[in-house]
Amino acid sequence: MTNLLLQATAQSAHETGWLTGLLLEFARGGAEWVLWILVALSFASIGVMVERFIFYRRNAVDAQGLRVRLIRFLDDGRVEEAVAGLRKSGESMEARVLVYGLQNAERGQEAVAELMSGALSRERVRYDRNLGFLATLGNNAPFIGLFGTVLGIIQAFDGLVGLDMSDPNAASAAVMGPIAEALIATGVGLLVAIPAVIAYNLFKGRVKRVVSNTELLARTMLAFLRPVEARSARAGQAGRRQVDDVLFDRVSAAAATGLVTGDDEL
Repeated sequence: MTNLLLQATAQSAHETGWLTGLLLEFARGGAEWVLWILVALSFASIGVMVERFIFYRRNAVDAQGLRVRLIRFLDDGRVEEAVAGLRKSGESMEARVLVYGLQNAERGQEAVAELMSGALSRERVRYDRNLGFLATLGNNAPFIGLFGTVLGIIQAFDGLVGLDMSDPNAASAAVMGPIAEALIATGVGLLVAIPAVIAYNLFKGRVKRVVSNTELLARTMLAFLRPVEARSARAGQAGRRQVDDVLFDRVSAAAATGLVTGDDEL
């Protein structure tokens, strides 16, 4: 069976078409360049992992503690102090979304909810940056390695041309060595893909937790924003009543003075 396969391979080598011959010349170049591509992609994936890890670590906040402070500030109507405290939390998603909403608190609860929803979508893009590269690499690196293996196998069988097929042991030895080397590409592809997939899943889980915390804080802020608006409205009404009272007193005093002056003239 082995002899028949080797003879068929040697015979077909002389019956290739133009396109097949061109592709065969390409395959004869070997699969080492595929390995270099995989090595370059592995370094790129490591760079993305380190950058994302530092980013998430630097922007990590205590969501529960932040929620407690936010409730305390809003319950007392201290919106400006709440904004100042959130800005001290850095460039985290939770702080940026809440600050954007509190800065527009005078627009009303519905408007603030819409504004924070848009800000959350924008922050999610910032947190998901470069994660698509890890997902793509994890899905396609094994196929890149498999492509290198196929090129190596083609090169191995092409090396049978011109060999003495009467000695199957020599032919088998000429094929098995290059095939074993070609399988290295598949192994390297898997070695590149597995860490990328693990890192992608871990980072996506982190992003989901941050988004969940941000939504919780946003809903908490909206729940306490209505009482703040009501207190502001009552304060404004009380201020207007005070102004009206002062104006009424001044008008009454002026009218009384006018009446006294008129009596004196009479």
